[in-house]
Amino acid sequence: MDTALRPVRPRAVLTPDHEAFRAQFRRFVEREIVPHHRDWERARCVPRELWRKAGEQGFLCPTLPEEYGGAGADFGYSAVVIEELARVNASGAAFQLHSDIVVPYILAYATEERKREWLPRMASGEMIGAIAMTEPGMGSDLKAVRATARREGDHYVINGSKTFISNGQNAGLVIVVCKTDPEAGRKGVSLIAVEEGTPGFSRGRNLEKIGLHAQDTSELFFEDVRVPVANLIGEENGGFRHLMHQLPQERLIIAIRAATNMEAMLDETVAYTKSRPVFGQTVFDFQVHRFKLAEAKAEIGMFRVYLDDCLTRHMQGELSGEEAAAAKLLGTEMQNKWLDAFLQMHGGYGYMAEYAIGRAWTDARIGRIYGGSSEVMKEIIARTL
Repeated sequence: MDTALRPVRPRAVLTPDHEAFRAQFRRFVEREIVPHHRDWERARCVPRELWRKAGEQGFLCPTLPEEYGGAGADFGYSAVVIEELARVNASGAAFQLHSDIVVPYILAYATEERKREWLPRMASGEMIGAIAMTEPGMGSDLKAVRATARREGDHYVINGSKTFISNGQNAGLVIVVCKTDPEAGRKGVSLIAVEEGTPGFSRGRNLEKIGLHAQDTSELFFEDVRVPVANLIGEENGGFRHLMHQLPQERLIIAIRAATNMEAMLDETVAYTKSRPVFGQTVFDFQVHRFKLAEAKAEIGMFRVYLDDCLTRHMQGELSGEEAAAAKLLGTEMQNKWLDAFLQMHGGYGYMAEYAIGRAWTDARIGRIYGGSSEVMKEIIARTL
């Protein structure tokens, strides 16, 4: 893929300042991530040093207020980071999970003391964040959480296990979704932060996935883990409400990644089909492929317009849960459809791991599952009909 800095299509939602930031971050990605990502895929993890480098240059937590170590910028800067990582399919560096999913919970709901203790370290890359929702056999049903946290004086004692936790091996701080009132269903869910090194908190294996090989995804175990009551994120038994308030941004993030990755892989496929000879002409010269690529360009372009509208609405504080669900549903389903078509046009080479399309195709499959499956997104949308 041509990874040189190319002009970006003007978008009303992003300003020249956003694009100047893009140029800076793109150079960082090309220098610090692209040359090493295949090695990280083999190692099944991104080194913590990358996070510190990103933090030093101001690429982590751009929306975090300056008093906590961030830039106090709008979400458009986060969108730029997500897009530039998706453009080169750098799926291992889960900056968006750290900066735009975990950190907002702490900023919105943690005590002032904990904010000042944790957030500057997260902005610098010294402390990496994760959120532990999913449990073995639970899937997307958050009200079915079995991990518990019982109050003992000035502490909570946490017991339970989690799985499929992104940033699980690297995380210095994990927000644990648990039950403080096991009999109350969703009304008994709380969010409690656990720091690495806390007695009783351990990491299981780094899970072997069919894609996202460079991203550490782990089992986590909590055995009589004692943390101060001050580690409660938000209200006791108010965790489900907090999760529902923050999940639309997570789903928008997934949609942004899907759109940019589709655009990049379309460019990649056009270039490949124009250069690949077969039966005395190029793959692109066959009308069946040329028309399929034209259809992809039209459909992906249409989704980008919708997505930019969602991004604008989110930056204005107006994006609804069902709109975010629609963006994730459409984006990830479309991404899987088109990346499969693009891989087919690469023939046997598309199935080789050294070709970007093969890795992108495999990585994209999780998009229809994490952040709430496509079926859950349809249920969210259907409730508004």
